[in-house]
Amino acid sequence: MTTPNNPYATKGASYYALGLLTVVYSFNFIDRQLLAILQESIKAELLLSDGQLGLLTGFAFALFYVTAGIPIARWADRSNRRNIVALALGVWSFMTAISGLMQNFWQLLLARIGVGVGEAGGSPPSHSMLSDIFPPEKRAGALGFYSTGVNIGILFGFLLGGWINEYFGWRWAFVVVGLPGVLLALIVRFTMAEPIRGLSENKQVTGESVPFGDVLRLLWARRAFRHMALGAALNAFAGYGVSNWMASFIIRSHGMSTGELGTWLALIIGGGGALGVFFGGVLADKLGARDVRWYTWLPAVVGLAVLPLSAAVYLMDDPYTALLCLVIPGAMSNVYLGCTIATTHNLVGLRMRATASAVLFFILNIIGLGAGPWCVGMLSDFLEPSLGVESLRYAMLYLLPAVGFWSVCHFFFAGRYMKADLAAAPD
Repeated sequence: MTTPNNPYATKGASYYALGLLTVVYSFNFIDRQLLAILQESIKAELLLSDGQLGLLTGFAFALFYVTAGIPIARWADRSNRRNIVALALGVWSFMTAISGLMQNFWQLLLARIGVGVGEAGGSPPSHSMLSDIFPPEKRAGALGFYSTGVNIGILFGFLLGGWINEYFGWRWAFVVVGLPGVLLALIVRFTMAEPIRGLSENKQVTGESVPFGDVLRLLWARRAFRHMALGAALNAFAGYGVSNWMASFIIRSHGMSTGELGTWLALIIGGGGALGVFFGGVLADKLGARDVRWYTWLPAVVGLAVLPLSAAVYLMDDPYTALLCLVIPGAMSNVYLGCTIATTHNLVGLRMRATASAVLFFILNIIGLGAGPWCVGMLSDFLEPSLGVESLRYAMLYLLPAVGFWSVCHFFFAGRYMKADLAAAPD
């Protein structure tokens, strides 16, 4: 639909917004992932345990990220989403930069909490904007492309963090990565327009905001959403467990340097994962046109297929063989993202989308980002007296493939209810 007031009447404007928001999301994950490649150096200097590292990269960060996410999403459902994204980007980039100044665990924890609060304002408003720019039949592909920001961010976080740490130290890595985000925030604020709500579906949106309780009740009533959210959360548990601890595992068990390892992980989890999440969204749109249940079947099939290689990573004696085993699981780890976000938006009304994203990400990040790295760290500490330096290897082996299989089960169950729940979606 084209209207005189539509800032996204052309494909160029639409894809500029998609590209710019994807760059913003990449910065989100560069700043978040940076700690994973730096944590062995930070651990040595600040004398931290694996449990404390798990809190820094996982639970403490996630707790504030998701707690701030819901009120910010409520704000986004009734206000200018572009401005919220720009403000959030500026905050988390500044907090990343000053992380390099911290002198102990508690100071670094507070800085990471600041990053988490800032990043809470990034995804839900962006999801809502993209759902107003792209129609339902292109939504999973667009959100899949946006979700490549996860892996692009991981790529640059590992790559830049690994080499800057090797030559200049971990403190400079935070400063160099954090400061450019402040400039990007200004670009978002002054070059991108706020989309018209409902335009992509030719729907009129009312001026009234939907009470938060109504959004929760609607989502809870959708069994497809319940299973899909749990499947996504458990997938994220395994994914964050890998991305936050893989570098430490390879360094401890195989003795690889941060520069070389950062390059490997950048290409495998970053580059490969970006291709996987994008083409996963595109494929889901094509398959979903035949049967909407493919939006949950696809993550289930992919998740089941990669389980043997996911376990093999931790059984290899050679670091290069272990990393090669990671290639396919690394590429496929985030296929679920575009499918899950797009389906969540299709299940709710127009003024519910940012809030629905925040609820989804609350579940996903408390279980995935919060519990995943922390549980791996705590299990590693528990196994350390008997297994020594290999405790992290076996903590990841015992925990992550089993949780991955659990995730697959929920995605299959979600497909049972998908058709009925989509048919009952409000305007």
